[in-house]
Amino acid sequence: MTKRKTVTRWTQFAAVLLVFGGAMTILAGISAIANDRIFFTTRHYVFSFDVIGWGWAHLILGVVILLAGLSLFKGATWARIVGVILAGLGAVANFLWIPHYPLWALTLLAIDIVIIWALCAGDRRSLT
Repeated sequence: MTKRKTVTRWTQFAAVLLVFGGAMTILAGISAIANDRIFFTTRHYVFSFDVIGWGWAHLILGVVILLAGLSLFKGATWARIVGVILAGLGAVANFLWIPHYPLWALTLLAIDIVIIWALCAGDRRSLT
């Protein structure tokens, strides 16, 4: 008899948040690439970046986060580790995005923190 891995509810929850967070990050990246005038920027903020460059970074990071979330649904152990790393990178990227679009960045930052918690807290797999 083979051992079958079942995905816990916390892992499913983290996978849904990763897919959602990845999709939102992709949309933020596309928005910044398509029209950088929709973002409010200040000259006196500590971090100063090109909005289009950050748009491409968000687009690429969003695609990778989305793929890791989809892999979590299948129960891939590597996706759990990659998900924590990517959510951490996403949190840093969204923290730096705050001066350009604060509400969106803070929302995605909160989602990234919940993803990290869910992936680290819920790894009780059934071996039946």
